[in-house]
Amino acid sequence: MRIELFTVDEANRLVAEVRPRLERLVMKKREFDRLERRMDILLVATSGAAPENPDTLELRSLEEKRRRLGESIGKGVQELHAKGALLKDLDRGLVDFYSLMGDRLVFLCWQVSEPEVTHWHSLEDGFAGRQQIKAAGLE
Repeated sequence: MRIELFTVDEANRLVAEVRPRLERLVMKKREFDRLERRMDILLVATSGAAPENPDTLELRSLEEKRRRLGESIGKGVQELHAKGALLKDLDRGLVDFYSLMGDRLVFLCWQVSEPEVTHWHSLEDGFAGRQQIKAAGLE
């Protein structure tokens, strides 16, 4: 795997480009989760049901929708990764970008709800260790 390094400005330019895609991916993930919950209910309801039962037919239809949606989400994630952005949490729209702080490899950290990249964290600390970029002098 090739690691692409970003400055804060470069990460923010990429954020502007990928934000609409990530927003769509987050919405697709919500729909995927909704389908999963409905399918869980239908699995119980259709236990032993005939193939022509309306719940059985709905379950089959939802399975196909879920499959297509999963493929679409997977493709979207691959596209983000191909640009050097690392999707860390699709539910939150959380993305990391490799960067350097001196000679130390770190992540610039951004959530789709944020206007721009304003935080970083070490590779080990993860999201819980987020710190303001301004305080670190990474600007």
